[in-house]
Amino acid sequence: MNTRHLRITAAHSAGRAARRRVGWRRPLGWSAGILAGLALLGWAGLQVQPQPFPAYPARLSTPEAVPLPAGLPAPVQRFYRQTYGEFIPVITSAVVTGRASLRFIPGGPAFPARFRFVHESGRNYRHYIEATWFGLPLLRVNESYLDGVSRQELPRPFPSSVGDPKGAQGANLGLWSETVWMPSVYLTDPRVHWTAVNDETALLSVPFGEERETYVVRFDPATGRPTLFESMRYHGPASQEKTLWLNQTLDWGEFGGMTLPRESAALWLDQGRPWAVFTTEEVVYNADVREYVRQRGQ
Repeated sequence: MNTRHLRITAAHSAGRAARRRVGWRRPLGWSAGILAGLALLGWAGLQVQPQPFPAYPARLSTPEAVPLPAGLPAPVQRFYRQTYGEFIPVITSAVVTGRASLRFIPGGPAFPARFRFVHESGRNYRHYIEATWFGLPLLRVNESYLDGVSRQELPRPFPSSVGDPKGAQGANLGLWSETVWMPSVYLTDPRVHWTAVNDETALLSVPFGEERETYVVRFDPATGRPTLFESMRYHGPASQEKTLWLNQTLDWGEFGGMTLPRESAALWLDQGRPWAVFTTEEVVYNADVREYVRQRGQ
């Protein structure tokens, strides 16, 4: 028997098998490299902050003021006195502009964003938000609550809705939660009522059509400012039960000589982490927004 020939044949067969294995591994390696590169590119795009929206024209005037009401709960009175003194400005509108971090899917990536919120105090609002990638608009959100009707416009595959009753309940809570950027409205709007709980907590009752909604408002004993607004809200149209919705003020800053929320977060109790963190960069009061609040876009 020619053992030398057998050894050469066996070695040749083993070499072909090894080359086949290498041939399979190369595409797998390329695929893994491409996926890693795409993941790195996606991550890098989420690290770039968008440019802020252009400044909204400010109205140069002194607003009407009314005396600080008597009989307020202790933490409420303390907050308003240190914010405004003995007279409270009458704020009829606000345009709030800034940047944000948004998490559209629980556990998903956080997208940088820029936003503009337009309010007719205690009545109507609209939001325009652009989620971005490498600073460029990737997702545009138009939502509003006008004359008691909620509207949310999102590009597919995200759901949009108009006139949903549960959406209206959430939008109304959104309106009153965002009123923290114009906190005098909680005193100047006669439909709003405060009730004492203790030295660090008060109940805030706000209108919702013919009904009422109630917040538990918690104040920081060190600063005297509200840190948490708690309310019960529907997640969406399919929700059967309400979920605890939390609006937390993380930091305060100076805007036009007043101390207002600079950084705030919104989260659902069942998700455990904020789905949105807003950083305020500009607040303009008492502009004529009667037409602007009914537009779309920035």
